[in-house]
Amino acid sequence: MDSDLLLTVGIVISILSLPSILSAWSDGRAPRLGATLLVAGLGLVVVAVMRHPDGYALSEVPHVMLGVLGRLLHR
Repeated sequence: MDSDLLLTVGIVISILSLPSILSAWSDGRAPRLGATLLVAGLGLVVVAVMRHPDGYALSEVPHVMLGVLGRLLHR
């Protein structure tokens, strides 16, 4: 799997976990699903950074994500 795709999916999963975590926290429940999604998303980001030869600069991330989106829409 492409490291750009891993980075993009990891970031999206991490962001989507936040509403679940906040909802569980506000209801007084343990945020099990949200925490699991956050760990999985951050794990994908770490794998992507390790697999990319030079790593990713923070300024590259939007370009990488738009490139992945463009590749998915172009198919």
